[in-house]
Amino acid sequence: MGRVFVEHLSGKAYCCKYCRTHLAKVEELLSKQFHSKNGPAWLFGQVINVVPGPKEDRLMTTGMHVVSDISCTKCCALLGWKYEDAHEESQKYKVGRFILERAHVVEASPSAQPPPPPGRNDSSVPPISYFDGHSSDMDDHYF
Repeated sequence: MGRVFVEHLSGKAYCCKYCRTHLAKVEELLSKQFHSKNGPAWLFGQVINVVPGPKEDRLMTTGMHVVSDISCTKCCALLGWKYEDAHEESQKYKVGRFILERAHVVEASPSAQPPPPPGRNDSSVPPISYFDGHSSDMDDHYF
């Protein structure tokens, strides 16, 4: 495995809760009115330092969506998902946008420096787990 390249944002940004890797500028936050199975989730126009998983169909109460789960580039924590497609015309506004689950995100001040890489025994970094495919957005709860 090669070296991980991580971008840093200037100004206020949202970061991975576990390793403080920058994820999105505060200006990219589009809505706080979404929910996932883990609680509140936010819709962003653009995020960085994430790795997409495979695309999959996911049935939500607002209809069928094609999504790919996104994980932190640095610590591999599952952070949310990207909308790849929506079958319902009224949901097309989500395509190309990202959901970050609030439980996995913290706000960093402009002067905050990312912490040093976590050690092998760092309990703040969650173990890598694969998404079980049960997430949802604002009105998107699984039946």
